[in-house]
Amino acid sequence: MNSDDFDLNLLPYFNQLMRERKVSKVAESLGVSQPAVSNALKRLRSALGDELFLRTTHGMEPTSRARQLAEPIAYAIDTIKSAMSQQVAFDPSVAQRNFLLGLSDLGEMYFLPPLLSRVGQQAPGVLITAVRNNPLLLKDDMETGRIEVSIGISPQLQGSFFRQRLYREHHVCAFRKGHPFEACAMSVADYLACEHVVVSAGNDLGEVDRLMERKGLERRIRAIVPHASAIGQILQATNMVATLPSRMYQIMADPLGLSCIPHPVALPDTSIGMFWHAALHRDPANQWFRRTIFDLFSESPPINA
Repeated sequence: MNSDDFDLNLLPYFNQLMRERKVSKVAESLGVSQPAVSNALKRLRSALGDELFLRTTHGMEPTSRARQLAEPIAYAIDTIKSAMSQQVAFDPSVAQRNFLLGLSDLGEMYFLPPLLSRVGQQAPGVLITAVRNNPLLLKDDMETGRIEVSIGISPQLQGSFFRQRLYREHHVCAFRKGHPFEACAMSVADYLACEHVVVSAGNDLGEVDRLMERKGLERRIRAIVPHASAIGQILQATNMVATLPSRMYQIMADPLGLSCIPHPVALPDTSIGMFWHAALHRDPANQWFRRTIFDLFSESPPINA
């Protein structure tokens, strides 16, 4: 392909096909007809020498070549948009904007209440949409704009992603008030013998169990739940225990009558960070949103068991 002959007007079609995966939705979002989208795809295939998108029962599935091109094309388009709007300042007091924030289930409980309160005071026209952080999809979600800012551990976000540390977190062992181990010491053997409830969106039990596995330890898991909101009630009604980040425990403790002790297993602290794609690095609205999050949660104090 002679790059000098390539029609740059085709790039928005490619970018939207990566986002939407359906010709009808691409046509709607670009304000053109479906035949126009099909014609653009035909020209893209011819110019790039690849099928790029294959029709499936679930929509247009990108080929490996299309996936290779997705990030640089999206970055180029967003960079151009950002450059053209550099002089447009973001005024939160009058802005009408929806921010897409990636969080875990526990993260929603901890971050959203104070963030919504602060944003409500400073930017009454701003909407925050929480999107669940899926480790397998997060990189693609952020590259395609389905998530603009993500909060968590996310070691897979490297290369074209920026990271800003918010705080370091440690874990506690939580249970109901009046639990047998509230008044006596819990050894590692005691901890492993307890019945545990774990939060997991899938079959992967997560970082805590991976850390224990490295130490040759295995806890007795009795229940796995997809939502953190169930943890407190389960602990309240049983003698089960849960390993929780200290800040997450803090917001459950008083309303649900929970108690905690220092964790019997020497687990390393976890660094919680905020992530965003390079394409949004200089976006004034995204900068304001990130600054608001950082001001609220940077090195927020943990609870001591």
